[in-house]
Amino acid sequence: MPILHLIKYIYKTVRKTMTAIHSYSKKYTESTQTSPEYLLKLAHEVLTIEMDGIETIRERLGNTFVEALLLLSSCKGRVIVTGVGKSGLVGRKIAATFSSTGTPAFFMHPVEGAHGDIGSLKSSDLILSISNSGETPELNAIVPTIKSFGTPMIALTSVLNSTLAKAANVVLHTEVPKEACPHGLAPTASTTAVLALGDAIAVCLMSLKSFTEKDFLRYHPGGMLGQRLTLSVTEVMRTDGLPTVHLGTSQCNALKTLDKGGLGVVLIIDKKNTVCGIITDGDVRRSICYNRLKQDAPVEQIMTPRPKCGKPQDTIAILLDIMEQKAITVLPIVDDNYKLLGIVHIHDLLGKGTIIFSDR
Repeated sequence: MPILHLIKYIYKTVRKTMTAIHSYSKKYTESTQTSPEYLLKLAHEVLTIEMDGIETIRERLGNTFVEALLLLSSCKGRVIVTGVGKSGLVGRKIAATFSSTGTPAFFMHPVEGAHGDIGSLKSSDLILSISNSGETPELNAIVPTIKSFGTPMIALTSVLNSTLAKAANVVLHTEVPKEACPHGLAPTASTTAVLALGDAIAVCLMSLKSFTEKDFLRYHPGGMLGQRLTLSVTEVMRTDGLPTVHLGTSQCNALKTLDKGGLGVVLIIDKKNTVCGIITDGDVRRSICYNRLKQDAPVEQIMTPRPKCGKPQDTIAILLDIMEQKAITVLPIVDDNYKLLGIVHIHDLLGKGTIIFSDR
């Protein structure tokens, strides 16, 4: 009996100890998994997995991708993107990108398609189907109808021998090494890779179709993009209180005007209001460094003659290009005779100054 009691005692003690260890381990794990260090590490791992997925797709690109591009670029009708769940959401974005970059496209949900929407399909259209497994019932249910219309189909799927892949004219293999979801269930890396592949297709189609900035404007008349491409500089330039001095003005007075103007420049004009030169903050600093700054000397000694200027018919996009190429932040606006009309600062063009663009 004493031995039996001893065994029971040992068993109870071990059980209590194991329960305590398990409870402590659970609390420690929960505490660890909510720490900033753990969360940052997890986020890094997720992004690494998603980058690996995109890299896998990139390395897999080949003749099949080019074949898909040629099929898309030769489409005389519309590109109809379809998919279910997360694939459907990705498909909506791909269709929107296509439409805004010169490839007419729209999204059709397979269920809606099966209930009448597929009736708008034409043989001149093209179907872009997205399914990770290639066995999505709702999607595969409309495949026979698609084929009956004689409409070509491109499939984006991870399974090359799937039902969807076998029915497609061209298959783009979208399998990724693993999902970022710790359980391997939630579509994460796979949907990111397909989304990136859709962008690659859209940009390549832009190149094939010689899609220009003017074409882009036709599809983006509103919002910041449209305003930058269409808005004339006369609608944003400053015309009052311009920082100007005349030829022969002393450097001292020119610097006072530069400081008062608040734009980092002073323009030098003649009696006919023609822009003859410009002095910038940088010019002043260089003049000080090389001991060229003389208070009573005329501005002509330190100004930059015939500065780069914009024209009143220029758009915001043109002026931004000039500023980027010349690494400058201010442009005088002049007419064909170089007479000063106004001045524009880069902040005016980017919506931080006298004009605020709508954020669409």
